[in-house]
Amino acid sequence: MRSPKLAALELRRFGRGTLPRAALVALLVLPLLYGALYLWSFWDPYGRLDRIPVALVNDDRGATAGGKRITAGHDIAEGLRDSGTFDWREVSEDEARRGVEDGTYYLSLTMPADFSRRIASGPGDSPETGALQVRTNDANNYIVGQISRTVFGEVRRAASTQTSRSFLDRIFVSFSGIHDETVKAAQGADRLNGGIGKAEKGSKDLAAGLADARKGSGELSKGLKDLHRAAGDLADGSQQVADGTRTLADKVNAVDAGAGPFLEDNEKTIGATARFVADSAGRLRDDLDALEEEAPAAAKDARAASGTLDEVHRTRCEDPVLPDPACPDLKKARDAAATAAGVAEDVGALLTDHRAEVKELDTHLGALRKQARALADRAPHLSEDLDDAVTRINKLNTGAGKVAAGVKKLNKGLGTAETGALDLDKGIGALKTGADDLNGGLYRLVDGSGELAGGLHDGAGRIPDYDERDRDRRTEVMADPVQLVSRDLHKAPDYGTGFAPYFIPLSLWVGAMVAYMLIAPMNRRALAAGASAWRIALAGWLPVAAIGVAQTVALMSVLHWALGLQMARAAGTVGFLFLVTACFAAIVQWLNARFGAAGRILVLALLMLQLTSAGGTYPVQTSPGFFNALHPFLPMSHVVEALRRLISGGGLGPVWQACAVLTAFTAGALALTALSARRRQVWTLDRLHPELSL
Repeated sequence: MRSPKLAALELRRFGRGTLPRAALVALLVLPLLYGALYLWSFWDPYGRLDRIPVALVNDDRGATAGGKRITAGHDIAEGLRDSGTFDWREVSEDEARRGVEDGTYYLSLTMPADFSRRIASGPGDSPETGALQVRTNDANNYIVGQISRTVFGEVRRAASTQTSRSFLDRIFVSFSGIHDETVKAAQGADRLNGGIGKAEKGSKDLAAGLADARKGSGELSKGLKDLHRAAGDLADGSQQVADGTRTLADKVNAVDAGAGPFLEDNEKTIGATARFVADSAGRLRDDLDALEEEAPAAAKDARAASGTLDEVHRTRCEDPVLPDPACPDLKKARDAAATAAGVAEDVGALLTDHRAEVKELDTHLGALRKQARALADRAPHLSEDLDDAVTRINKLNTGAGKVAAGVKKLNKGLGTAETGALDLDKGIGALKTGADDLNGGLYRLVDGSGELAGGLHDGAGRIPDYDERDRDRRTEVMADPVQLVSRDLHKAPDYGTGFAPYFIPLSLWVGAMVAYMLIAPMNRRALAAGASAWRIALAGWLPVAAIGVAQTVALMSVLHWALGLQMARAAGTVGFLFLVTACFAAIVQWLNARFGAAGRILVLALLMLQLTSAGGTYPVQTSPGFFNALHPFLPMSHVVEALRRLISGGGLGPVWQACAVLTAFTAGALALTALSARRRQVWTLDRLHPELSL
């Protein structure tokens, strides 16, 4: 009889009665209960943390910093309540302490009264750290304590980041303020540079001006010296004038004392006399004009009359024999006429020869006439005019005295001015030297202020000026400069999916182990019939392998459709698990076939070794060296690694390696079982009377 037929007969035994059927069902369901219930119990424990009661104590009183109210405790408490992590219950400090002690709360988080004040002290002179106080009790649950440390570590980092944001934001605001002030300083430096440039030009002009001033001060000093000398002469002259005006005033006053009454008494007479003189001068001018006009004619007439008389005298007195008795009279008349003619000719010649003098005489007579008339007009006021003239002369005398005194003071002041001019000349010389030094210093200062302005502009360009958006972005980066950019290539969606590669092979191993408690590892009929060792091994292995396939289908169906296990390669996962259950069945078969009752203990021991060295929970590298040494040589290690790739995704290298390892283990275990079957065909006293029976 062939091995498959023997396997079928072995399975058919379970259909003969109620108890065998129940046993077969138990074989099929046991891995399902073992694996599915185990995974179901903690399929997503982190998704239900909001059911864990924890105490929240917020004693923070808040603080004020930079004109803003800080309530860090309230903000953190509100964030924790909205986070969905743990069932936060806000209680007092005493209630939280008692609750953690008696198990009412798994842990407590306390924000002390000075929490915000400490956080706000960061930018101040005495910065302090804000401390969140966590109280746990591992007697309540150790895992919750571990979870809380992770959660509160995130809380602490979030609070620190928020605080850093606030602090850094003020720093960036300060940067903007520094930038603005530096820009203002640079602009001021530009203005300073321009002003110093103008000052340097001004100092240069000042030096040139002082050179001219030095020259002018020398000339001023010389001029004041000459002026002082001239002022001395002027003082002497003004004193002489004062003396003269005083003498004049004395004489005028004396004349006024004598002539004043006379003029006052004889104003009418003086006026009449002046009018007479004016009239006489007018008549004289008229006579002079008439004389000048008639003198030539009169001289001619006088010469004609003289000739006529001379002719009459000769006719009557010289030619006749008897002279005329009137001859003596005629002779006198002739002589008188000749004299008159001579006089007329002399007058005519005089007027002709002295025409300019006559003209001048006429002018003087005109002036005399004019002045006489003016005197006649002023005659009624001569006394008043004399008094006015005396008053003016007295004022002139007083003024001349004052002028003399002023000129004397001027002379003295000019002496002082001359001394001052000498000092001024020396001072301007010193000023010019200082101006030259100032110009040199300002020239260097222009260079320095230019470098200062350039440096401030360069510094302003290097000092960042952040707007609110840029400041927020930079604050966020610097508050949390290193972020974890997590890129999970093949992420397990939940806790159960992550642990399924560990619990599925565990369930299948248990299924094979229980199956061989009901099914003999070697078919008794085949042993009794003397079948070949390979047929005996296959006949004992095939029924359990078939049951394992059924166990796998039932388990994966429940995990997928009931618990929601999503597999990246579902068909590959199920096919691989068929190979796994075949391998586990072969190994368990050999241990039972070779060692009998003790083999069941070895199966359990091998399970423990595989669970501890497979790296199903923590990486195997975290285990002691003994388990690291076993890890590569046990099949479950390869099964766990392959299932991770098949369920979550990833390269198939570990899968093919696991298939090769499982195939080798299966073939090797079947070969060892066949060898054990050959040995079982030989009866010994140990087989007839075994030392241990289970």
